[in-house]
Amino acid sequence: MQDTSLNSAPVKYNKPIIYFLLLWALLNAVQAFTLEIHADEAYYWVYSRFLDWGYYDHPPMVAVFIKAGYSLMHNEFGVRLFTVISTTASLYLMWMMLKRYKVDAVNFILVVSGIFVFHIYGFTTTPDAPLLFFTVLFLYFYQQYIEEDSLKLALILGVVIACLLYSKYHGILLVAFTLASNIKLLRRGSFYGIVLLALVLYAPHILWQVNHDYPSISYHLSERSADDYQLDNTYLYPLGQLIMAGPLIGWFLFYKGFTTKIQDVFTRTLLVNSVGILAFFFLTSFKGEVQLHWTLIAYVPLSMLVLISFAKPGGKPAWFNRLAVINASLILLVRLCIIWGPPFLLKIDAMKSFFGFKDWAHQIKQKAGNNYVIFYEGFQDPSKYNFYNNTTRGLAYDSRHYRRTQYDIWPIEDSLQHKKTYYVLDVWLPGVTTDSINVFAGKWYGGWVDDTRTYQRVEFETLAPKEAVSPGQKIDFDLTVKNPYPFAINFGNKDQKHPVFFEACFFKKTDQITNQKADESFHNISLKPGESTRFKFNVKVPDQPGRYQLIFSLRTEPFFGGRNSKSINITVK
Repeated sequence: MQDTSLNSAPVKYNKPIIYFLLLWALLNAVQAFTLEIHADEAYYWVYSRFLDWGYYDHPPMVAVFIKAGYSLMHNEFGVRLFTVISTTASLYLMWMMLKRYKVDAVNFILVVSGIFVFHIYGFTTTPDAPLLFFTVLFLYFYQQYIEEDSLKLALILGVVIACLLYSKYHGILLVAFTLASNIKLLRRGSFYGIVLLALVLYAPHILWQVNHDYPSISYHLSERSADDYQLDNTYLYPLGQLIMAGPLIGWFLFYKGFTTKIQDVFTRTLLVNSVGILAFFFLTSFKGEVQLHWTLIAYVPLSMLVLISFAKPGGKPAWFNRLAVINASLILLVRLCIIWGPPFLLKIDAMKSFFGFKDWAHQIKQKAGNNYVIFYEGFQDPSKYNFYNNTTRGLAYDSRHYRRTQYDIWPIEDSLQHKKTYYVLDVWLPGVTTDSINVFAGKWYGGWVDDTRTYQRVEFETLAPKEAVSPGQKIDFDLTVKNPYPFAINFGNKDQKHPVFFEACFFKKTDQITNQKADESFHNISLKPGESTRFKFNVKVPDQPGRYQLIFSLRTEPFFGGRNSKSINITVK
């Protein structure tokens, strides 16, 4: 067995790594500077304007990354600055961990530059960017902690684990599989100190979830789950991972990584994490869609296993270098095309969000002036509008046909009540839309809404039926509603320009099946700030057997009705 102690003499070839990292950082910096903001990045930029311990979709570390970079440069590069820095630092730390295994610098460059998912998060700032950095940082200090049970390393690991969890919830998988690979950690007293410190540092986010009724847990574990199993979620998963690992070399990286001989505790940790994380998301494909990049953290240990294997005599086949060069060249060509923006590339859905929205946002601002702008359905468009106009006056109207987002928590909606607002849609709405906005990014329609009245932040809570119900059966839902606004609200329609309707909506998959209005007594409800009340809604279930989702929705004209309750599963037999 080769010497893997911390005191092993460092291998040569540090200069090629430094040159590679400089080129890596330069390419990412150019891409970060020249490419328009992506919709998700713009959304997380709005996060940074409302710094908090948590958000509906994710923990807050991505907002911290963006806040730090944008405070230095108020443009796309500022949003991506800390991603460019952190991904470069991550690769360097990986090299530092691998030096003790006598890994060759050329092999390192060929493998790392060929992993497609590393390129994606080399410049794009989403929660995956800090997740990648703190994953590598965790492994870096854990490698030392295996051999040195010190208070210093325990404190560092406690902080890093907290940062890992503040980056993305997937970080818990790295911690869990690391423990599974080395159960002897339970014998160390410092291990419990690490756990305690991480929990203490993470407590503000846990309290945020409690105070907001666990929105992230509800979203990730319930709302994102498919009602029925879809085969394509499962069979497309391995195909997608082959691309993420490298379009030409991915298959070989999986083979080589998974067959690497375990040399010590650390290599066992790498193997258990890479296999465990990929297997975990494969299993979740039976419950719903798995986005390809969710497995990002698996490629850190996988690539390291491959490189450790290559360091062994006969570990790397002679043909690999040629294939790896072609693979990296293809990825580089794609990245250069994205910078250049040829017409054929702009027809790809994944690329459209990067082009033409700066002009789009400015044209809408010219029409709306300093008024609030309401966008129909989805966080993407209002976030890009907000970013390019350096404002927070764009609001996502999350309708009953979509899902809830952080826009349903932020106080933006509070400020536009009974004001004149500009309403932007991607369809023509008779009687409302009077303008068309036709730009490179597409065509939108806009119009003015006087005395705007919305109730996006109001949520009705109730218990779902525990048993299946009969076709056409009527059920009394005992609803609880609380006023979340800092001002009094009422659901009366007297002397109101836009009447409000309270409706029970049944959906089957994405199609709305029925729509039932509450009785007139609903309009008598009036609530002071923080005050709550109860209301009984007699709902008739659909006549046809099947599985349905029930959503309670407040609708005011000219909007399509909000999502004012969690989705309630109803089975009709």
